Amino acid sequence: PIPHDPSPLRRSILVWGLLLPITWARPAMARSGEVTVAVAANFTAPMKRIAEAFERSSGHRVIAAYASTGKLHAQITQGAPFQVLLSADARTPARLEAEGHAVPGTRFTYATGRLALWSRDPGAVDAAGAVLRDERLTRITRLAIADPKVAPYGAAAVQVLHRLGLEARLAPRLVTGQSIAQAWQFAATGNASMGFVALSQVMEGGRVAQGSAWVVPAELHDPLLQDAVLLKAGQDHEPARALLRFLRSDEARRIIRDFGYEP
Repeated sequence: PIPHDPSPLRRSILVWGLLLPITWARPAMARSGEVTVAVAANFTAPMKRIAEAFERSSGHRVIAAYASTGKLHAQITQGAPFQVLLSADARTPARLEAEGHAVPGTRFTYATGRLALWSRDPGAVDAAGAVLRDERLTRITRLAIADPKVAPYGAAAVQVLHRLGLEARLAPRLVTGQSIAQAWQFAATGNASMGFVALSQVMEGGRVAQGSAWVVPAELHDPLLQDAVLLKAGQDHEPARALLRFLRSDEARRIIRDFGYEP
């Protein structure tokens, strides 16, 4: 629940929440600190688990917002009071550092992502992705991807289609979401027959939890290196630095692997 009389920091987050969906974490002890985190949409599920584990071990509270990396970059450069960024790429944190919005020397890769072609229909996607090469495209009425201009997973999906020589043929059937979360939503609701999503969105306990999927070979797109960085608003804030340290812990790495990433 949102406090009746929020602090100035929370009021700022609430203002930015008009533009970005905010997920409030569980309340922590009154004497604990808070850390505000901008998180790439593909990392939503693992971040929620990591936040719970971090809160238990540190006593600090996590306030997280989830959106495409491009949108998060725009919000940060416009003054959104985030203290940590968990990006879906390596380029954006480096760019923020060059622009003076991030603390030099704090960037590191916290996860390497995997792309998957997924359908909620258990029989729709074969394990080799041959459904994309079907000349009649009988199983693909609409193919969801994230916006490649702002979402690294969307850019990776476009690379896959290009390298398979399918870009022109499938272009009329593409439906584009604002983020990888929306691309998954299109496929999950049936508004698209299938979609390129983050493997983490459909994986649970080390396997695809429902539907059918092709885990895209990593060589078909540029590596999905996901970097974290301490933002200037968190430079002198111990809870922010503590969260970045926790991301390197064995406990966080186990969670990251459970969702199909490599730490």
